[in-house]
Amino acid sequence: MAKKDYYEVLGVSNSATKEELKKAYRKKAIQFHPDKNPDNESAEEKFKEAAEAYEVLSNDNKRSRYDQFGHAGLSGASGGGGFSGGMDIEDIFSSFGDIFGGSGFSGFGGGSRRGRRVNKGANLRVKVKLSLEEIANGVEKKIKVKKYVECSPCSGTGAANNNSLTNCSTCHGTGQVTRVSNTFLGQMQTSSTCPSCGGDGKMIRDKCNSCYGEGIVKDEEIIPINIPAGVEEGMQLSVSGKGSAARRGGINGDLIILIEEEKHPELVRNDNDLLYNLYIGIPDAILGVPVEIPTISSKVKVKIEAGTQAGKILRLRGKGLPDINGYGRGDLLVKVNIWIPKVISKEEKRVIEKLKKSNSFSPRPESDKSFFSKVKDFFE
Repeated sequence: MAKKDYYEVLGVSNSATKEELKKAYRKKAIQFHPDKNPDNESAEEKFKEAAEAYEVLSNDNKRSRYDQFGHAGLSGASGGGGFSGGMDIEDIFSSFGDIFGGSGFSGFGGGSRRGRRVNKGANLRVKVKLSLEEIANGVEKKIKVKKYVECSPCSGTGAANNNSLTNCSTCHGTGQVTRVSNTFLGQMQTSSTCPSCGGDGKMIRDKCNSCYGEGIVKDEEIIPINIPAGVEEGMQLSVSGKGSAARRGGINGDLIILIEEEKHPELVRNDNDLLYNLYIGIPDAILGVPVEIPTISSKVKVKIEAGTQAGKILRLRGKGLPDINGYGRGDLLVKVNIWIPKVISKEEKRVIEKLKKSNSFSPRPESDKSFFSKVKDFFE
């Protein structure tokens, strides 16, 4: 189902200011808040739609892409394209809770939706260069990554010993402090990060001497990465939990693998197809000749028929690259080029002049060049 226009979702014009967007989103969020509309899936969906619209329109870069290209302009953008399908209600509160006067809000008469803050480790990005052979077959790479890892002496708690770690006396281990206020809509409960423990819910009396209370230290790790066959330049692969460790036993970040392709000495990639320029001499084009064509794994023998014209395309089916989604393999397209020497001997010149007078060597237009016209740009 097509997505709704973001401006329409928030009920504002496309010239709305950031303050107008913020007010419109707050109004929609209160209207469709899950606590105000219990067990109402339609209201929850509208709540998410409003959050998605605000997430895009409140960001200058995303809003600019959206204004120019619509939803298509957000596809594949870093962090863009909305999040209603990938974030739940808790994530929305976490992202936009400041709009409601705190780091989060529970709504109307309900208990706090947010518990103790969970630390998240940083995502890491590395580039991996692959040859066509590795892309064709898939490969395991071992990557050395410098990152934060869990502190071994304290097992990531940051405390010198078990007795040094206690629940925060201010928030009683929840990581949040709450406040209830009366509004014309009824009681509204707001939550904010506990100022005493910073949202951890724990207090450390004696800090670990290795990590000084952080629970993480810098180190190196060799990580094996299985890269599937069929990846391509610019593609990103995510390895969950292999990024930096989080402070005090939180959730590890992810390792993002950016694929780069090494140039092959003879073959050129075009999606899942491979392209190859074959050069033969005039006599071979006239008389025909067997040739060897390089493929990813080996060489194959191909018969060039007598009378082959320059620009002819030979298709070797299934000799390309596998589709990453498992939809078969591409082909190897071979373009035949006729090699014309720039310098010839007097004897060769006499032979050619004699052949020139023959009807067989008079030029004739090709009857069908449609296939070549479709692919010729890939070889030029």
